[in-house]
Amino acid sequence: MIKRYTQRPTLHAGVTHNGVLYAAGHAASDIDQDMAGQTRQICDKLDKLLAEVGSDKTRILHARIYLSDMSGKSDMNSVWVEWLEEQHMPSRATIGGADLGDPRRLIEIVVTAAVD
Repeated sequence: MIKRYTQRPTLHAGVTHNGVLYAAGHAASDIDQDMAGQTRQICDKLDKLLAEVGSDKTRILHARIYLSDMSGKSDMNSVWVEWLEEQHMPSRATIGGADLGDPRRLIEIVVTAAVD
């Protein structure tokens, strides 16, 4: 069964199928914050989406992180490792130089997670 969550004009925030969540790219709402602040906002959004679908951050299987500039990677990583415990780190790719639609938007995160 396919279930869709939080419909927007061009996408859903997440879609589940066969026990897997496929999340859309999530970005910060307040893009005037720095990399760490934007990353924290996204982690909060992901916590809410994961809870809504019956999962949590310990069940994230894979993450794709898009950064507008790789010079912010260490600031993003500091929040990332604070948010996720070491034993629950997912596989991950971090892609730099991404055009995220607004020069103030520094990061977007996409996750895939197991769902009960």
